[in-house]
Amino acid sequence: MMSYLVRRSLYAVLILIGVNLITFLLFFKVNSPEDMARMALGGKRVTAEAVETWKREKGYDKPLFYNAEAEGSELLTDTIFVQKSLPMFHGEFGASDDGRNIAREIGIRAWPSLALALPVFIVGLAVNITFALGMAFFRGTYLDVGGVVLCVVAMSVSGLFYIIGGQFLFSRTLSLVPISGYAGGADAFRFLILPIVVGVISGIGSGARWYRTIFLEEISKDYVRTARSKGLSETQVLYGHVLRNALIPIITGSVSVIPLLFMGSLVSESFFGIPGLGSYTIEAINAQDFGVVRAMVFIGAVLYIIGLMLTDIAYTLVDPRIRLE
Repeated sequence: MMSYLVRRSLYAVLILIGVNLITFLLFFKVNSPEDMARMALGGKRVTAEAVETWKREKGYDKPLFYNAEAEGSELLTDTIFVQKSLPMFHGEFGASDDGRNIAREIGIRAWPSLALALPVFIVGLAVNITFALGMAFFRGTYLDVGGVVLCVVAMSVSGLFYIIGGQFLFSRTLSLVPISGYAGGADAFRFLILPIVVGVISGIGSGARWYRTIFLEEISKDYVRTARSKGLSETQVLYGHVLRNALIPIITGSVSVIPLLFMGSLVSESFFGIPGLGSYTIEAINAQDFGVVRAMVFIGAVLYIIGLMLTDIAYTLVDPRIRLE
């Protein structure tokens, strides 16, 4: 196990370097330091002297990858890529273009994102699995067909419809919850309940339909027929055998949302005015703030790699046949 973790950690470093390089190339392919300076300074009527001063103050007055004016190792190290990207590997994210400490902003905004994403993930997973097991239990009946039709209809509706519809019905019409905004402490529940409900409902269609497919595939296997021949009820077969053996694909699918638990939901946080990491990323993209963008991409990659490693470890817990060599 330890050798596996060490080997995956070394792979992770190479992956993170590649992610940083690709992010760097894409960002500066679209934006030049001059564009970033003019955006930060407020428009096209900015003097060339002001642009150069901003670039010098922010560290964007150097070449991207190779500094021909330097000597020795500074040919490569005295560049924007090395000075802006590599410090992130030891936790230094620097400051955003408006001067705020990025690591501090991430620490503050991570909690609202978690407060929204974690309940959506847990409740949504429970609802989707329960709904899918219900359709599998009544497979081939009108209840099963109706459930599948409902899932397809739910998948066909844009997530923005659920957000706007929920705000109109529960906030504007019924005045049950605030339409947007956020507050700390116990008052956070009033602002989060609607985004959580919308997040769970908008994910039922695709989630339940996918889990139903997994459960139906397991039901057709030999061990299920053996369990039934021993006299077990259909409920015991579904919850004691089918659900347990379907945990591997369920765990695999859950990994993809692990970064979202920390990174936040870009759309939900923007529409509901929640000051999380999702809205922070959107603001940075609009402002062409490369410091924040690269930090968020880096953290997302780290979380996804950690999720993959945790998944491999979880495999050994739910399936004793799997061993990490």
